Amino acid sequence: MSLSMYQASVTVFVRTLTALSTILDKAAADAEARGVDPAVLVNARLAPDMFPVSRQVQIAADTARNAAANLAGVTPPSHPDTETTFPELKARIATVIDYIQAFKPEQFEGAETRTVVMKMRTGDLSFAGADYLLGFALPNLYFHSATTYDILRHNGVALGKRDFLGAI
Repeated sequence: MSLSMYQASVTVFVRTLTALSTILDKAAADAEARGVDPAVLVNARLAPDMFPVSRQVQIAADTARNAAANLAGVTPPSHPDTETTFPELKARIATVIDYIQAFKPEQFEGAETRTVVMKMRTGDLSFAGADYLLGFALPNLYFHSATTYDILRHNGVALGKRDFLGAI
């Protein structure tokens, strides 16, 4: 049995975003238990020139949403980056999960060779679908999800590897 582009993308995106949402639950509960303003964690960062938790979550969600749409050959919707609380960030993740779960495996047929063009500040990047998924989208999703985990863990939230991996 071969692995389809749908299985390699949508199912991984949903699992990773679900784990990220659970991490946010733990962070919110931790803030409440320690009497910390949740905004402190939402705005925390590892270094002054890094994005805070809020932006890390937004980028992780955008990566999954955009990649699913690009691989299916449709234009992804956009979401304004206005979330400032854990509930708002969780709602964004839920919206993206609902969006990507609406795709059908048939929409990903031929996605491995479908051209994906990304508009970057430095110019357009063009990928074959498989290269885009494996070399850009998945690493980007994992980077921003892991960075969210790392920032929260650094700030005392009791998280472990199983939290990052999600339900196994």
